[in-house]
Amino acid sequence: MPRKSRFTLPGIPQHVIQRGNNREPCFLAEPDYRRYLEDLQATAEKSACRIHAYVLMTNHVHLLVTPMQELGIAEMMQALGRRYVYYINKTYRRTGTLWEGRYKASLVDSDAYLLTCMRYNRAQSGAGRNGESCRGIQVVELRCQCPRPRGCAAHAHPLYTALGKNAAIRQHAYRELFRHHLDSDALHEIRAALNHELVLGRSYFKDKIEAMTERQARLGIPGRPRAEEEEGTYYID
Repeated sequence: MPRKSRFTLPGIPQHVIQRGNNREPCFLAEPDYRRYLEDLQATAEKSACRIHAYVLMTNHVHLLVTPMQELGIAEMMQALGRRYVYYINKTYRRTGTLWEGRYKASLVDSDAYLLTCMRYNRAQSGAGRNGESCRGIQVVELRCQCPRPRGCAAHAHPLYTALGKNAAIRQHAYRELFRHHLDSDALHEIRAALNHELVLGRSYFKDKIEAMTERQARLGIPGRPRAEEEEGTYYID
């Protein structure tokens, strides 16, 4: 059965997840996290991808990425996989696959869901509500109690920059996002979009993506959007 093709629209963020094979660890020690971030930085730059946020869990990773060219994310993940797996196999004298098949990705409606994805990723990492985590989600200008990994400097998305006129205000506004838990509907939407590699967003946004790609962007039969969603705008970086 042929693989389902991915959405590859430049300028629109994607939520990417990649899991360790059989849910086994893909990070075994502190240097591994740093090495992954260094490789992520290098491959993102080469593939014209902007990393807005990331979560490095013991056995999987979440990335929030905007590709600036059509196959940017695919090229980045392929190169990143080669570099990091080579490092792990050489360091720990192991062989075989590290990742569980292909990465999964969903297009993200920036205006409505980009910051929600950041909240989701932090919730997955188990980080506290004060917005601080050393191995969990990192956002440009987000302070950490331990030294920031040298490798990957996040590229601030305009919606994050719009949270405030300076770094202190943005950091405070970002932390305020975590005062309330995501509701079950939001969690379901994010997980469904990722698992089925579809589009996370409002009906208006999904309609636009379907028109642009001539592909179905949602599960089931598209229905009439709710009145408040019939008109709107969507952000392309």
